[in-house]
Amino acid sequence: MKKVCFCGISGSGMSALAQILKLSGDEVIGTDRSFDQGHDEENKNALQSLGIKILPQDGSAISEDVDCLYVSTAVEDHIPDVKAAISKGIPIKKRSDLLAEIFHRYKNSIAVGGTSGKTTTTAMIGYILDKLGQLPCMINGGLLRNYENQPGIPNIIFNKGDICVIEADESDGSIEKYHPYIAVINNISLDHKPIPELQKIFGDFAARSEYGAVVNADCEACKDIKHPHKKTVTFSLENPRADFTAYNIKAIPGGTAYSLDGRNFRLNLIGRFNVANALAAIAACSLLGIDKFDAAAALESFLGTHRRLEVIGSKNNVTVIDDFAHNPDKVAASMSALTDYPGRLLLMFQPHGFSPMRLMGKQIIEAFASYMKDEDILVIPEIYYAGGTVTRDISSRDLTDYAVSLGKQARFFETRAECGEFLKQNARPGDRVVIMGARDNTLPAFCRDILEGVK
Repeated sequence: MKKVCFCGISGSGMSALAQILKLSGDEVIGTDRSFDQGHDEENKNALQSLGIKILPQDGSAISEDVDCLYVSTAVEDHIPDVKAAISKGIPIKKRSDLLAEIFHRYKNSIAVGGTSGKTTTTAMIGYILDKLGQLPCMINGGLLRNYENQPGIPNIIFNKGDICVIEADESDGSIEKYHPYIAVINNISLDHKPIPELQKIFGDFAARSEYGAVVNADCEACKDIKHPHKKTVTFSLENPRADFTAYNIKAIPGGTAYSLDGRNFRLNLIGRFNVANALAAIAACSLLGIDKFDAAAALESFLGTHRRLEVIGSKNNVTVIDDFAHNPDKVAASMSALTDYPGRLLLMFQPHGFSPMRLMGKQIIEAFASYMKDEDILVIPEIYYAGGTVTRDISSRDLTDYAVSLGKQARFFETRAECGEFLKQNARPGDRVVIMGARDNTLPAFCRDILEGVK
């Protein structure tokens, strides 16, 4: 048994790993400045319910007998915990290093990569394997709605088997640390890096897989990616020559129906893109010997992950929806799914990061504009800033002006609170209020506040 400390333990990636180590028998301590500020109480209580000790982020958690301090990429060197570990000679490791270490303990390892959908696809694979008795360990960035009643934070599935499923992130380069048994590539589109750079990253990722790769045959940027020596399995919503193809896809109340090789199935999730995610999950499980129809049937009870077109609730016939969309592909996918159903859309997009908005801000607005009807309204607060040194040479006002130039109703507000008041005052029966954005744990609470304040 080791004694370890997690600095920034409330984060989705850090909390998942902390729980895995605790359930594996290690002594785990955690700190987080959000806890010190009185925020994220739900996460704090959930971690403590597993026996994880939470201490202030003032260096006091770093005793001489701590074997390792784990930090996220967002933790700075001046944080007291980091300074204390350095002064005591205690090893400091990144979250991604620990994830790779855990992942490579398992014989049958599945890593899910791609610009969009990897959180949902990872959750789907873990759920299929768990429901079919395969005893997987699954480590995810999203919260699984099917596991909300288990102790702790529901971003993991923990079993002591020989399968591990993880979400592999390309944005911070950590994907290069993983050598999976099976590599899954959902898609490639503009996000944190240019397309050619992403194609090289994911091509290398597929080549590192021991048994084979699962690739999206509908994605233009993926079409040339194949395992150089092992099996490559494809999935598609359009190409009947792919190994796994869905057809007869249609929106139904509360979900999506589709057909697979002559049999009909349904998902409790909206959008064609979720059928693609399901095919990726079914294909990955098939490489472990799981029957495709058994996998598809298992997914019929999958409830999804939080913040992926999650319906928060309805009041006065106004529905509030929370969504993680934050790049052009994700926005387009969510908007496409939303337009399959009736009702005006009142949209709020909270941009995160000045560099991402310089890279893809116009493409994000174009994704909104492609699906917005004349009656729909988009509101945008100023760019969400999470810290660090940045060049602030772009504003959400620029994004709003571009939306207006494309003929869409769009409003800029300095603050998110002003956006919220506008949405509350202007929502009318039949409307859907959709909040989109990433990297901000307070957005779900913001959605609930809007729901409560609908006139």
